[in-house]
Amino acid sequence: MNTINTPKLAGKTALITGGSRGIGAAIAHRLAADGAAVAITYSASASKAEEVVKAIQAAGGKAVAIQADATDAEATVQAVAHTIKAFGGIDILVNNAGFLAVAPLAEFKLADFDRSVAINMRAVFVAAQEAAKHMGEGGRIINIGSTNADRMPFAGGGVYAMTKSALVGLTKGLARDLGPRGITINNVQPGPVDTEMNPADGPFADTLKGLMAVPRYGHADEIAGMVSYLASAEAGFVTGASLTIDGGFAA
Repeated sequence: MNTINTPKLAGKTALITGGSRGIGAAIAHRLAADGAAVAITYSASASKAEEVVKAIQAAGGKAVAIQADATDAEATVQAVAHTIKAFGGIDILVNNAGFLAVAPLAEFKLADFDRSVAINMRAVFVAAQEAAKHMGEGGRIINIGSTNADRMPFAGGGVYAMTKSALVGLTKGLARDLGPRGITINNVQPGPVDTEMNPADGPFADTLKGLMAVPRYGHADEIAGMVSYLASAEAGFVTGASLTIDGGFAA
């Protein structure tokens, strides 16, 4: 094999939860470009998911879309099974699906609290537990957290910050479980990123940029680049880490 021209993730299979748009879609495109076969989950955006799959396939890659509600533990387990059935295994799991609810403490709905915990914490645990059963030496689990785990500069975001802080502890703890098997787990903490949910020209943009050392929003491709590194053999000695990519938002 000519290793000089071989993509760094050739022969690998990746599952990206919430991969139909935004950061998740960018990660799917990047890992596919790096040679991985890619499965993405989506909750409701079937057309967006199919766009991602078709674009990857048009570029010569392999991809499938799987409908899976992150609040449904069994659906998450089945998404792992579907990935293995489609591509013969699973080497990389990217826990990207997330939920954000912002409201003053007195008005915060318990249903939104429960949904935040279910998607941002419980689903990450379920997916990691299931995927790790099928991973061998060199397996990679990458959680997409948030810089808000370290800094929440406005009111109403306490629950979101709590869930993202929990990923820091979960990542550290699971690194101890998985390290002896040669599997790494890391946590990527983006700051403000230009997506449909939080556009760079949106109502909060000027305030957020004013809190950053680099006064601009990040690009989804920049987050995908860090994920690509963590998914590769180059990052084999990185585990239990929370890597912040936020333009200095938490500096």
